[in-house]
Amino acid sequence: MKKDIEDRGDIELLVNTFYDQARLNLVIGPVFNEIAKVNWESHLPRMYAFWTSMLLGDHSYTGNPMQKHIELSKLTRLSEVEFLEWLSIFKSTIDQLFEGPKAEEAKTRADNIARLMLHKIHSA
Repeated sequence: MKKDIEDRGDIELLVNTFYDQARLNLVIGPVFNEIAKVNWESHLPRMYAFWTSMLLGDHSYTGNPMQKHIELSKLTRLSEVEFLEWLSIFKSTIDQLFEGPKAEEAKTRADNIARLMLHKIHSA
């Protein structure tokens, strides 16, 4: 039986595993690697803080992910295809590593985030 997401170490495992897969993905990998040219040394700690804040109430995240994605959408196509791929990888990563209420909450929050970002990008 897998454990639930309980602490920052679990968040780091989730984020690292997700991005290891996302970077190699044919649909969204180029967005991270070639378009956004993500600096992983700074991006990963931000994502740890984001998901720790979202799931564990840590309040360590500061930033505006919506604005970052709107800016990125001006450089490349960010459509339902890309967001569904992101969701698929994110949810399968959660299912691979965890189970329980927090794992389910993470998937629900990811659904909501993707839907909201897609809406905001297309109305920007």
